Amino acid sequence: MTPSKKRVEIYTDGACSGNPGTGGWAAVLLYNGHKKEISGAQFDTTNNRMELTAIIEGLKMLKEPCRVTVYSDSAYSVDPFLKNWIDGWIMRGWRTASKDDVKNVDLWQTLLDLKHVHEVEFVKVKGHSDNELNNRCDLLARTAIKQINPKQSINTLPVTTIPDDI
Repeated sequence: MTPSKKRVEIYTDGACSGNPGTGGWAAVLLYNGHKKEISGAQFDTTNNRMELTAIIEGLKMLKEPCRVTVYSDSAYSVDPFLKNWIDGWIMRGWRTASKDDVKNVDLWQTLLDLKHVHEVEFVKVKGHSDNELNNRCDLLARTAIKQINPKQSINTLPVTTIPDDI
């Protein structure tokens, strides 16, 4: 008899200061009475990339295949699965129904790879409302934006050419 997969809940959120701009992401993972919070930030990104990154990073934390419920307030991240848009995107070579290029294909492909490892169900929650863990993720993502150190990012540092005579 095969043991059943662990059931994990992951709450996620992304934020961006400017869009594009400096972004943050966060996830709260719940398993068997335990809670783990993760977050991060990056420069020169978009809110949608941070929303997807939060889900991806949450799923990457799992050490074995699990049954996962992902809670997100991002229609951008959830609707492609709930409304089966992603299957159409793939069939059309990563183009939308209106023949536009799908944005953030790299992240969508990573998320699909993780979705093949785990049984993932997506749930859309109302953002900035009474969902305590969604609000916690929002706070963690916004805090990550504030804590990021500009000197650590090559994206924001000007490129200085070295004179030939040095």
